Amino acid sequence: MSEPKLKSVLCSSPAGLHRMAYKEWGDPANTNVLVCVHGVTRVADDFDALARAMSDRYRVVCPDVVGRGRSDRLRDPALYVIPQYVADMVTLIARVTAGDEGVAWFGTSMGGLIGIALASLPDSPIRRMVLNDIGPVLDPVALARIGDYIGQAIRFATFAEGAAYVRMVSTPFGPHSDAQWDKLARDVLVQQPDGQWALHYDLGLAQPFKAMTPAKVAQDEARLWAAYDAIRCPTLLVRGEHSDLLSRATADEMTRRGPKPALREIAGVGHAPTFLQPEQIAIAREFLTG
Repeated sequence: MSEPKLKSVLCSSPAGLHRMAYKEWGDPANTNVLVCVHGVTRVADDFDALARAMSDRYRVVCPDVVGRGRSDRLRDPALYVIPQYVADMVTLIARVTAGDEGVAWFGTSMGGLIGIALASLPDSPIRRMVLNDIGPVLDPVALARIGDYIGQAIRFATFAEGAAYVRMVSTPFGPHSDAQWDKLARDVLVQQPDGQWALHYDLGLAQPFKAMTPAKVAQDEARLWAAYDAIRCPTLLVRGEHSDLLSRATADEMTRRGPKPALREIAGVGHAPTFLQPEQIAIAREFLTG
């Protein structure tokens, strides 16, 4: 299949029901499913290149995590947290699988944290996992950098202005062609009724970041390490050489604990590798196809 199907699944939260949109690539009869989950302000479209490359071996499912892209916004922004996202993914996996086949998982940044939490659970459906530039240590400086721009109600008079902004804040992604930068911008910019352009996510995503305290960060890290240490599925850890969210020291510690993953470091890239480049896609394909 050269083009994906756009679908959605009904999920629940303590505040009510919401729909999570997702893109599905490949043969709908294929029971080998790969779930790809994006970072905090990104969308399912990030995985178009990877999904095309993997759709000969997998049915590839790429959700817009609630609050982003085509998915609904939550009534209570305090629920934009990992436990809610895990619950939504369990609902999605129940929709796209039939039985006990399980799924492979590719998680970038926030998508990796969701994967860690889900893979740590007894009877987890995750059978094989790629963690893209994320680990159990939450760097306060990096979190502050992310939180600084998430809640800003920025509007752009033209798409070109919005694309320039996306390119600026995404500099850590590393070198890309002009066409790739254009796609990275088009994936997350949406035109408003007044003709202006805005980032395609709920500004309420910033609320949990604003609630972060040093004590809360320490508590969350302890929980993440406990979850990570409980993972038993084959895992690959990818790190951008200049990442400010996953330090080399944390990555090395991760290779000695939990699933003891192999570590692949991508030169010249910060947080996070986009897996648009053929050489990055080849890393994922080699691991995910065994």
